[in-house]
Amino acid sequence: MLNHSGFHWVMQSRSKWIVLFVLATLASPELLRSQAAFAQSIGSNGDRLPRSQPISSPNSASSTAAQAGYVLGSGDHIVINVFGYEEYTGDRTILPDGTISVPLLGSIRAAGRTTDQLAQELTRRLEPFLVDPAITVSLSILRAVSVNVAGEVLRPGRVQLQGLPGAGLTQQLEQPTLSMALTKAGGITQYADIRQVVLKRSSPDGISESTINLWDAIGSLDAPPEVVLQDGDSIYIPRLMAEDTSVDRRRVAQSSFAPATVRVRVVGEVTQPGEVAVPPNSSVSSAVAIAGGPTQDARLSQVAFVRLNAEGAIERQILDLRNLTDNYQIQDGDVVIVPKRGSSSFIDMAGRVLSPLGLLFGIFR
Repeated sequence: MLNHSGFHWVMQSRSKWIVLFVLATLASPELLRSQAAFAQSIGSNGDRLPRSQPISSPNSASSTAAQAGYVLGSGDHIVINVFGYEEYTGDRTILPDGTISVPLLGSIRAAGRTTDQLAQELTRRLEPFLVDPAITVSLSILRAVSVNVAGEVLRPGRVQLQGLPGAGLTQQLEQPTLSMALTKAGGITQYADIRQVVLKRSSPDGISESTINLWDAIGSLDAPPEVVLQDGDSIYIPRLMAEDTSVDRRRVAQSSFAPATVRVRVVGEVTQPGEVAVPPNSSVSSAVAIAGGPTQDARLSQVAFVRLNAEGAIERQILDLRNLTDNYQIQDGDVVIVPKRGSSSFIDMAGRVLSPLGLLFGIFR
C-alpha cells in the first residue's frame, strides 16, 4: 500500500502524461483539419449549414444583387463555380441556341434565366451525381443588347449597347441602361418630354409597357434608379407640347440625356465659316465665337438667326450681337448668318449663302 509521498508522486506522473497527451493530440495535423472542418460546418446556433449555402463576402453579395435582375441570353459569358469539383468549374459562353454544355448533363438551357435561376437548375440536375453540390453562376462579359429608340432623339432607330466586362464576383457589372440608349441615339432633342418616356418589353407572358419620368432624375433629389434594358426593348420619347412650360428646356439641354454637341451652320463674316459643333445650351453669340469670332467687317447689329421649328415652319430673327451676348438657345440644325458692313443688301447675301437650301430663301422676301 502506497504511503502519502508515494501517492503524491504517482499523481504528479499521471498529470504530466495527461498534459503531454493533450499537447500531442492538439498538435496532430489530421485532428486540426478535422476540427476546422467541423467548426466550419457548424452555424452560430449549432446547426449544420448545407454546402449549397456558402458564406458570402460583402463584395459577392453586392455583385449578386446587381446581377439578380439580368436575364441571360446568347453571347453572354458566365463563370460557373462548383465548389470541390474543379472539373465542373470554368467559363462558359451561351451559344446562339441559348444553351451551355456541362459535363454529365450535356446541353442546359441558360438563355431566359437569371444567374441565380441557372445556378438552381444546375444544382438540381447535378445532385444525383455529386454530393451536396454548391454552385454559383456569375457574369463575366455581357452580350450586346439591341434596342429600338424612337421619338424625340437626334438619331432614332435601332442601337446596339455593349455592357462593360466585369470581374466575376468581386466587381459590379455595368449593364446596358436607358441613359446609355439615349446617348447612343444621339441624345434627346429640345422638344423631348422626358416625364413620359415609354418602355415596351416582350416576355413569355406578353408585352408590358411602363412610363418612366426622367425629369425626376435631373429635377429632384430623389432620383429614380437607373433602368436596365433587355434585348428587344423599345423606347419612345414623346414630344413636349409647345404651350407646356412646366419643363425647363434649358435645364434639359444641360442634362446627361442631351447630346454633347449640336450642329449649327455659321456663315458670312466669321473667321471659320461652316458647320460647327456647339454645346446644346449655347447661345447664338457662343456659336459665332466657336466659329472663330466675327471678322472686322462683320455687321453684328444685323445677325440673322434661322430655325425650322417643331411645326415645320421657318422662323427668322434679326439679332444685335454687338455686345456678343444674347438669350437665344441654339438647337441642332440652326443657321446663323453674319452679314458684311457696307456690302450689297442683306437679302442678296442671304440668298447666296442659303442657295443650296432654296427653301429658306423665301423667308427674306
